[in-house]
Amino acid sequence: MSETLISLISIFIGIIGAVSTGLFFKKYSFGVVGNTIAGVFGSIFLIKLFGRLGFNPWYIMQNETFNGLLFSVNCIVSFLGGAFGLMFMRFIYSKLNRIN
Repeated sequence: MSETLISLISIFIGIIGAVSTGLFFKKYSFGVVGNTIAGVFGSIFLIKLFGRLGFNPWYIMQNETFNGLLFSVNCIVSFLGGAFGLMFMRFIYSKLNRIN
């Protein structure tokens, strides 16, 4: 597995996190396209933010070896990033559409 493939898997898991959050919590849903966009950006943001702790794709594939524990942490953070991205998007949407 290469670093690029791990990054794409992370983004895909972030999309799954956002879409599943939208399915379980209907008040956060923006439809499939909106949830997908929130999942992509939420996943990328959280992986970039917390990836410095050692579970970004380059640390997972360090010295041409695959570290499964770091990959599983990366997948969990990507899933949570997609879910949090969707919730943050709903928060911003509700603040911008508040009627005073």
